[in-house]
Amino acid sequence: MATAARSAIPRDQDGVFAWDPSWDRAREFPIRIACSEEEYLGIDTNLLLEYADGFLEVLPMPTIFHQLILKFLCWQLDHFVVTRRLGTVVTAGYKVQVGPGRYREPDLLFIGREHSAGIGKNFCRKVDLAMEIVSEHNRRHDLVTKRNEYARAGIREYWIVDPEEETIAVYVLGPRRRTYDEPLVFRRGDRAASVLLPGFGVEVSETLDQKPL
Repeated sequence: MATAARSAIPRDQDGVFAWDPSWDRAREFPIRIACSEEEYLGIDTNLLLEYADGFLEVLPMPTIFHQLILKFLCWQLDHFVVTRRLGTVVTAGYKVQVGPGRYREPDLLFIGREHSAGIGKNFCRKVDLAMEIVSEHNRRHDLVTKRNEYARAGIREYWIVDPEEETIAVYVLGPRRRTYDEPLVFRRGDRAASVLLPGFGVEVSETLDQKPL
């Protein structure tokens, strides 16, 4: 099984994971490639990669607007958390194990101080709040797949920032701790507010209007 997985992963002459230009013709993300969990955790690349059920999942690269919204949210959340010494804020690229053989990379995540022992070098097992900015090429991944996985993983609050719908939806984990309650949906003119972190919030219009100077 491991041999088959290794042969399916494209590599350059030095054995490093490499992008295959033929993937540019793909019309749907994520692109899935057979891969072992050990190999996934050992890959060193600047591509957005997740892992689920024996497959490497290649995600679409973010746009400048996605990145500027992420930068704004990161600054706001990090400032709130750091000044109150609440825990750690990390941006995309750091893995979260959401189940056996399943890893995701939220655009932004918060880990409370009480769960800091679970922070590993390459991935963590416990996250308190995750944020995703919906990709125009991969909407279902953030709106459905990750929402369900994050709930099952016990992530207590999940923000979905949707530039296309111009909304920020805040999902809070229900009493059974396996599904989210109906979301609080904030629109332009509203201030999206956290339930997990009382006092933290962002203006929806200001968040969505991040653009290059």
